[in-house]
Amino acid sequence: MRITFNYSQGLAGLLALGLLTGCGGNEGGSDPTPEPPLPPGPGGPSQVALWVTTTDPSTRFYKSTIPLNFVAGNGQNTAITVDTTQTYQSIDGFGYTLTGGSAQLLHQMGAPERAALLKELFATDGTNIGTSYLRLSIGASDLDATVFTYDDGAPDPTLARFSLDPDRRHLLPVLKEILAINPAIKILGSPWTAPVWMKTNNNSVGGSLKPEYYAVYAQYFVKYIQGMKAEGVTIDAVTLQNEPLHGGNNPSMEMTAAEQATFIRDHVGPAFRAAGISTKIILYDHNLDVPDYPLSILRDPQASQYVDGSAFHLYAGDISTLSTVRNAFPNKNVYFTEQWVGGPGNFNGDFTWHMDNLMIGATRNWSRNVLEWNLAADQNYGPRTPGGCINCLGALTINGNNVTRNTAYYSVAHLAKFVRPGSVRINTNVPTNLPNVAFKNPEGKKVLVVLNKAGATQTFDIQYRNKTVTTSLGAGAAGTYVW
Repeated sequence: MRITFNYSQGLAGLLALGLLTGCGGNEGGSDPTPEPPLPPGPGGPSQVALWVTTTDPSTRFYKSTIPLNFVAGNGQNTAITVDTTQTYQSIDGFGYTLTGGSAQLLHQMGAPERAALLKELFATDGTNIGTSYLRLSIGASDLDATVFTYDDGAPDPTLARFSLDPDRRHLLPVLKEILAINPAIKILGSPWTAPVWMKTNNNSVGGSLKPEYYAVYAQYFVKYIQGMKAEGVTIDAVTLQNEPLHGGNNPSMEMTAAEQATFIRDHVGPAFRAAGISTKIILYDHNLDVPDYPLSILRDPQASQYVDGSAFHLYAGDISTLSTVRNAFPNKNVYFTEQWVGGPGNFNGDFTWHMDNLMIGATRNWSRNVLEWNLAADQNYGPRTPGGCINCLGALTINGNNVTRNTAYYSVAHLAKFVRPGSVRINTNVPTNLPNVAFKNPEGKKVLVVLNKAGATQTFDIQYRNKTVTTSLGAGAAGTYVW
């Protein structure tokens, strides 16, 4: 991953960006699913469940006991109107990168403690948060204990030495426990580098892929997907290079847009097709300030035929650029695949930024997922490679069997638990200082996520089907409303 600014110092500037209202157009048209009747009104059980995170540490992803019921007519307050007849993109899920370091920390926990934690992360019942999407590194990321690929050593153009053994120590055992809880979880694979013998500089840091190894590296992806499948792990999608414009990480590799286009058009796409692989190919996987990288590849029909869409990070650029890319090619998807929290962090400021720009901002701009970086780190921000990120704060801090839940745990929870895969974004307006996004989930329930960016408590109305419920959120609080 690339860190281009100190997170806390850069927060004020990023908050000044206008990142909230991009929607694009109407993808799905009118909603064909019949609306179920509202549950009992005043005097009966609460019609609307509210899960809230406030600036008070005792109320983080807390289920409110205040009854919320719809009444006929319009209220007297600022209103967010939820309209299920205007639909947008489907949702694949919300989650994290399960780095090798994350898996190591989880695997080294006691078995009962790990089982309880994985249930909390990946199940949906009770107070479990329902993480529904994971990103894996293909080989090592910078948050692994060591640098490795699946074919290290002397040149091996037949890939006779290819082996997933490095993942069998920690990653695959943990991943199989996760799959036992949620067999349908979506998994994205992203490489940080090719084997160094394929690279121009014969080094894990920087360099680029030698043209004579394009076909071999395409088969490396094929072997990875097939090997993971043999382990019971379905790779839903791959990106071809994490942060291809940043060659300073360990590991890392540079790949220009022209190189990626050639790699897809002449090698990866045909190799997947020949092997009968349906895993999606997703472009780019880097910052939103260079949209022409994916756009230039999407303009190439021979490359674009193999491509599902484009993936982005927000260490630079504007979240509304997701809509720019999506609207240029409405038949191609956009994804949000990485954002860090810099340790030690400031929970209230970090949580507000991530809810505003990612969980609300990315989904309002057509993203089918939102992935935070990374699932877990220890109290010293490790494990990490030499030269890897020195202060990446995990969603969890794991110290032995002791677990601390951090910003990204809560930002993901607010959507993952209720906006299940297959949910569809629906239309809402955005009143001043109340950024929000709404969905209809596969059960037919409506899910509205609202952030109060004002400096004081805001009371507002939620309007739905000519009925209104009145609610309040404190300054800096986020609420997920479900009915």
